[in-house]
Amino acid sequence: MTEAQKREKVLIVEDDPGLRELLAEELVDHGLRVRTAGDVAGAWKIVSGWQPDLVLSDLRLPGPDGLDLLERLRHLPPPQPALIIITAFGTVPQAVEALKKGADDFLTKPLDLDHLLLCLRRTLETRRLRGEVQRFRQLLGSDDFHGIIGRSSSMRKMFATLRQVAAAGGPVLISGESGVGKELVARALHQESGRADQKLIAVNCAGIPAELAESEFFGHAAGAFSGADRARRGLFLQAEGGSLLLDEIAELPLNLQAKLLRILQDGMVRAVGADREQRVEVRIIAATNRDLEEEVRAGRFREDLYFRLETFRIQVPPLRQRDDDLDLLCARFIELFATRTRRPARLIAPAALARLRRYPFPGNVRELRNAIERAVAFCPGREIGLEHLPERIRRPAKAADQAGDDALPPQLLGDGEEPDLPSLEEVANRYVRLVLARVGGNKRRAAQILGIGRRTLYRRLT
Repeated sequence: MTEAQKREKVLIVEDDPGLRELLAEELVDHGLRVRTAGDVAGAWKIVSGWQPDLVLSDLRLPGPDGLDLLERLRHLPPPQPALIIITAFGTVPQAVEALKKGADDFLTKPLDLDHLLLCLRRTLETRRLRGEVQRFRQLLGSDDFHGIIGRSSSMRKMFATLRQVAAAGGPVLISGESGVGKELVARALHQESGRADQKLIAVNCAGIPAELAESEFFGHAAGAFSGADRARRGLFLQAEGGSLLLDEIAELPLNLQAKLLRILQDGMVRAVGADREQRVEVRIIAATNRDLEEEVRAGRFREDLYFRLETFRIQVPPLRQRDDDLDLLCARFIELFATRTRRPARLIAPAALARLRRYPFPGNVRELRNAIERAVAFCPGREIGLEHLPERIRRPAKAADQAGDDALPPQLLGDGEEPDLPSLEEVANRYVRLVLARVGGNKRRAAQILGIGRRTLYRRLT
């Protein structure tokens, strides 16, 4: 037996005490953990609490027989134990029937112990491999996390962080470029938390006029100002017990930033025109595509609020750093829009997919989604071609070609003085490094954008 097999558990169900004891001793000698029972009732008690990896059962038992036990085992939730039936020669047809109903193997009496061990080893190995295949399929299928599509290493890392942060309960700062899906991440965070059965209220801080912001967030008392004929509960109180997403938090005015900090510190809210404060229990989730440290240095964002929000931080990776997620996203978006609009498109041509892989997608997932929606709408057949993609993706170098040499990044040309102008080979090598830096060091993605093999990429980096 292998070391993995020696840790596995076997339940022996045999009404003959002598044979039961002999089998138990033999399997224990080979490192397996063993328990025994003389009938189905005793076996079921052990199965319920011990969860064996394999059951070795006689077909003929007092009371319910081995087929009854098989039926019960097959109704257990996965992972179900394997089952080997022991049968006398005269009941082989019944043993064959047991195989048809789901038994893994059968042995005939008198038992050959060497054959028994071989059969156990084979059955346990098959069960283990079946479990590995199932886990692999689950891994391949686990590309939708509360509506977020992705299976790349950077996304799996983010999902793991998200689960940990969700359980923590404090304020959260979600940062990332425009279009990466920060609101989806906030909703996933809420669903993973203990507040999933409560409200998640999302508000765009940039969309609230400055003169109405305080009333919008904290509410107001009746008569607090002209037109306030009735009291109004603010967003914080509306989200009581749940989560409040403050999208584009960097747009929040400084005076409201101070009040938000106080809510985070003591949980008290005062409505405009109210005489007293109210306690509120709500989780604050902030999102931004700006560099808040730079905003703090520029005096546009409070440093103390930044440090309080950054207690838990989730960085959403840009699309260019998500390995092969682009292919998966394309497939999902094609299926979504084709189904929604009843269009025939279901596939994407290799040339179109190659062009999408080379495009840097400054607008990230949102830009890709919009591009696929347009492509599906313009595609008359089942396969989306290069001609169905937006112009900026089909000819990404067109603007630079029209602009002339001055459109080249200055880091490729040095200071531009004629004696210091680099050779074409030097420019190519510099450009490779520039693209690699833009995609966060992802060599596979850089090679796709450059249209070269990874061997060529490595050669230019050395």
